[in-house]
Amino acid sequence: MQKLVVMQSLWAMERRQPDGLERSLEMNLEMIVEARYGGVSTDWRDRETSRRIAAFLKPHGLVVEGQCFPKTVDDLKSVLEIGTETGLHHLDIQPDVRPRTLKECMPLIEGWTRLAEEVDFPVYIETHRDRMTTDLFFVLDLLDAFPNLKLLGDLSHFLVGREFATPVDATNHGYIHRVLDNCWALHGRVASREQVQVEVSFPHHKMWFDLFLGWWEYGIRSWRKRAGANDSLSFVCELGPQPYAIAGPDGADLSDRWSDALIIREAVEKLWARIAAEG
Repeated sequence: MQKLVVMQSLWAMERRQPDGLERSLEMNLEMIVEARYGGVSTDWRDRETSRRIAAFLKPHGLVVEGQCFPKTVDDLKSVLEIGTETGLHHLDIQPDVRPRTLKECMPLIEGWTRLAEEVDFPVYIETHRDRMTTDLFFVLDLLDAFPNLKLLGDLSHFLVGREFATPVDATNHGYIHRVLDNCWALHGRVASREQVQVEVSFPHHKMWFDLFLGWWEYGIRSWRKRAGANDSLSFVCELGPQPYAIAGPDGADLSDRWSDALIIREAVEKLWARIAAEG
């Protein structure tokens, strides 16, 4: 049966608080295991750190979304080697290039696609600011040029980047749906028109949480139609530390990001269960 795998971002586990205290890697991993997440999302470019994380998670049955930030086709090779050694649920590419034309993108996408065909785990390209996929309209053009391009959707960047008027109209919903129809994994962050990450535990942010839940519902339904009978959809709770997290005058986060991530996780799991129950 198809299943949902909710992961927690290791980057999001960084505290970056005024007291300067940070948990060790193992402490963060233990928290994730004890909270019964299905896996972790983290940078997978360092071989020794990746082996260390994989060794910790394997006895607990957790999987990994690896992340990388290639500037060239060849930059991807070493990460694919590490992923093959350690095992990955999938690899997330944030293309660390800022081309102004589709022509500049083509050799990179074609090269990464060829390399991805050599490994036994999926490789997706993430929608993200300050990357090849910065702009929503540019991504839509990419999809016209590469209809089978497999994306990982972090929709928060598009809402901020385009600053959709509210309520979001049918045209802009259609643009997001077009992207979601090519998404094979999702990152869970809630944005507003002006802020890339808002606190889902604050009542006045409910309108934004509801907007994203609607987009994620569409994405889940679209994925279930395209995916295999035994495939798993990854959803990463990715509430980043400052400056993603908003700080008060004391320099501390305005909310508990760990608790907010659990709120998102619960909402998405309920959404998945409701859709699955429909058959």
